[in-house]
Amino acid sequence: MISLCLLRAPPFHGCTVTLSEPATVADPPPPDLMQLLREARVGGKFWLPPAQLAAPASAILRPRAGDALDDMQALIPTDEQAGMIWSASDGPSRPTRCGQWIGDVDPWSVLENAGQLIAHGNDEWVAIARLCAVPVQVLSAGRYGTPADTPADLDSKALQAISAARYTDPFTGQPATIAQTIALLAEWRRLIASNRSISAACGMAWWKRDEIRRFLWVPGQTLHIVSRATKALKIARRAGGAVAIWPSRVSPTLLAEAASQGTPLVRVEDGFVRSVGLGSNLVPPSSVVVDRRGIHFDPSSPSDLEHILATNTFTPALIDRAGALRQTILASGISKYSVGTGSTVPLRTPGRRIVLVPAQVEDDMSVIAGGGGLQSNLELLRRARALEPDAEIWFRPHPDVDAGHRKGAVADEDVLQIADRIVRGGGMATLLDAVDAVHVNTSLTGFEALMRGLEVTCHGTPFYAGWGLTRDLGTVPDRRGRRLALDELVAGVLILYPRYLDPVSGLPCPPEVLIQRMSAAHTPNRLGWVEPLRRLQGRFMAHWR
Repeated sequence: MISLCLLRAPPFHGCTVTLSEPATVADPPPPDLMQLLREARVGGKFWLPPAQLAAPASAILRPRAGDALDDMQALIPTDEQAGMIWSASDGPSRPTRCGQWIGDVDPWSVLENAGQLIAHGNDEWVAIARLCAVPVQVLSAGRYGTPADTPADLDSKALQAISAARYTDPFTGQPATIAQTIALLAEWRRLIASNRSISAACGMAWWKRDEIRRFLWVPGQTLHIVSRATKALKIARRAGGAVAIWPSRVSPTLLAEAASQGTPLVRVEDGFVRSVGLGSNLVPPSSVVVDRRGIHFDPSSPSDLEHILATNTFTPALIDRAGALRQTILASGISKYSVGTGSTVPLRTPGRRIVLVPAQVEDDMSVIAGGGGLQSNLELLRRARALEPDAEIWFRPHPDVDAGHRKGAVADEDVLQIADRIVRGGGMATLLDAVDAVHVNTSLTGFEALMRGLEVTCHGTPFYAGWGLTRDLGTVPDRRGRRLALDELVAGVLILYPRYLDPVSGLPCPPEVLIQRMSAAHTPNRLGWVEPLRRLQGRFMAHWR
């Protein structure tokens, strides 16, 4: 029988993840390995549900098949037996004993702060107990300890068990360090823990549901994605959980009913580096945000992103990572829906300041919530001209509107009464590299412009306004006002807030993996057959309008 590595991946649905394999030669463990593991709380079946304990256990007993339970119980002083925890995955089921019986659970949730562990030496809980600095009594010899071992011996064997493995980056197949593996497992643990309270989802378009299930996945737990709000609320009420919603696809009635029954709502939206291809062409997202406080595009109430930007301590390592990520995005020409730096842009008029005004979908939720009453693309253009009378203004129609799917079209002759050029086609990244400044309502283009060091004027209140990096004409909430450096903003917006899926493996991944896939054109669309039909529909709708 092959021994399982202590550090291993959760059993992701539909994915076989080779993260670690036993090795005969142990590499020297990092000097801070125990501290890394304690902080990350990974190792063993960390993805299982946490134990619901009223108080820390005085002792944890881990029987296996054939154990004499009376003998095990006798190892605990009588006055401590009421606080015992019995736990086993292959032993007897629910023996009638003192203490509490629990099944297979997250070992960290039981071992932290426990009085002691009594287990066999081949039980990985022995190693995790020592990572939690819990005293261990070993009943029989095994990989993680023997009855004669001192605490120092058990610590050494726990570290050896972790070091005696080959670790692999699941996205590249290349060797990974122990520290890199721990960091990835810690992120997966955070996502699973965040998802655990979500019982149902509502308002999710059919073509996004596969991805939503991956973004909100919990081992052994079914996410009920339903079409009717009443059914979603009923499921959540019965489970005592939350409902995940797509904000633009739910009714005020759902919001009111959820509030009346005390059901939390978790808002899910497209991320800021979403996909290669338009959502309106039914290209599923490779990135989303999952927000429990509100949603980033609505400044009328707090959001998780706002909280991150206002309160997070941005470490030097995180800022360096954000700077490297930003430079990779710029070099690859990546924007929300596209990638590439090869498209052409109009020639500049020598000596003139070039200002880009990107249009938006006029009934987009971000425009309605954050535009401060400004919805018209033509009015945005007029305001930009009033502030930039001498500039050469380039107007960029929104691709969803040009594709015929959404509202916000402005006749070219009306645009050219105000702007100098209309710029269609090509990637946004190349266009931003050619201009000096950007005027936006709430468009993500303003954030992409900031990453390139451009001047950004916000006529509405997008999520990146109010942090000292933009010229703000809209009303900024008092909750904002902290002055951020550019890469602190980038760290919050692109690393800490969104979630990403690797389009190749289907696994939750860091943003760097998705950026690399996009720049290398490794972003398969599982609904590729739909996209051409959707483009044809858009052209028909544009012609009809």
